[in-house]
Amino acid sequence: MSSINAATATNISHSVFGHLPNGDQVQIYTLRSAAVEMQLAGFGARVVSLTTRGRQGKVANIVLGYSTLEEYVRDNKTFFGVIAGRFANRIANGRFTLDGVGRQVTLNDGPNSLHGGTEGFDRRNWAAEEIPSGVEFTLISPDGDQGFPGRLTASVRYTLHDNVVRIEYGATTDKPTVLNLTNHTYFNLAGEGQGTIVDEVLTIDADRYTPVNTTLIPTGELAPVAGTPFDFTQPEVIGARINDDNEQLKLGRGYDHNWVLRGGGTGQLHPAAQVYDPVSGRVLRVETTEPGMQFYSGNFLDGSFTGRSGARYEQRAGFCLETQHFPDSPNQSSFPSTELRPGQNFRSVTTWTFTTRG
Repeated sequence: MSSINAATATNISHSVFGHLPNGDQVQIYTLRSAAVEMQLAGFGARVVSLTTRGRQGKVANIVLGYSTLEEYVRDNKTFFGVIAGRFANRIANGRFTLDGVGRQVTLNDGPNSLHGGTEGFDRRNWAAEEIPSGVEFTLISPDGDQGFPGRLTASVRYTLHDNVVRIEYGATTDKPTVLNLTNHTYFNLAGEGQGTIVDEVLTIDADRYTPVNTTLIPTGELAPVAGTPFDFTQPEVIGARINDDNEQLKLGRGYDHNWVLRGGGTGQLHPAAQVYDPVSGRVLRVETTEPGMQFYSGNFLDGSFTGRSGARYEQRAGFCLETQHFPDSPNQSSFPSTELRPGQNFRSVTTWTFTTRG
């Protein structure tokens, strides 16, 4: 099935991607514009592929992932392309207190909870519906899901307008809860399977970041990036300082930290990051309404996963720019709140804009 939105010339088609072990059918949608082709699957509401042109017009898929649903089902470590939740990133010891009540959520990252726990939103088959220029995925997370309170109804809308992908998140709850949603796509602007991302050039619109402890939980400090390997206020090659003798880099095996974005707290779209690949000429610009962004340089990829091109994903085969609230926010009162209460409507927007330059 397919349709075309005349105003934006976005073609939308969908088919069956496969079936989960329980027999549930998973849909895959393809969005096409003159500049971008993107595939989205209901399992994890994830980005499966994203194809753009380089400076010479050469077309390539620039995100990491697999060709089959079965491969995604087997992989419960990388979070390729998913919507992470109910709480993206880490919660220390999987514990927090809300309205005086202690909560314990499932642990899946050493002593901590990561991206919602053992069965986070990445492991769910979201309902899908075609909308103008895109797809809306919805998911109902029951009260007590992975230990989180409240029946949560979440939605993610992906739309494509020429060279811009827009991701709109929404959620409501019937009990007080905590929420942090992000997209966990791994990019390689040279092309999926085309080596590492260490030579790509990154800019982050942030003067501070949140240092972490030995289990990658923020210490609570908002540290200046100036004079450190975390300073991307001016364009810098990702690999230039990634192996510096820096305790924070050693803890994350590279970059796996949250940056405090300059425009955070306004509720309006503001610059987050830009990445440029000198070889292909591709440029990715990220804007968001979120206060933070996790830059992850693919440090824990180790060659044990083979992507759709047949290439093994070695360390730093891709990078993530996860727009978000800060990690461990439920335990850090000085961080922007991640609480969501009945009657409130959570809303967040992130855009990816793809261009080229010489």
